[in-house]
Amino acid sequence: MKQLSDYERLSLSKLGNSIHAGYWSNDGLVQLIELCCIYLNPIPIQQYANERNKTYNGIKKTVPSVSILGHKYIIDND
Repeated sequence: MKQLSDYERLSLSKLGNSIHAGYWSNDGLVQLIELCCIYLNPIPIQQYANERNKTYNGIKKTVPSVSILGHKYIIDND
């Protein structure tokens, strides 16, 4: 993954602090996650491979992936 900018690090720090301070409800956090997923459009590697008639290993070797909560995804937001 690329290095975060100073702005991104500071924003994440402030967000984390506000979550730990109890300013965010579970409903608010769920909406934040949904907003991130709308932008990122994470697709499980197997689904991504199936949609393109490719093998899991072929996609895994050629397309950058990210691990989110122990699962591998392709970020398809281009």
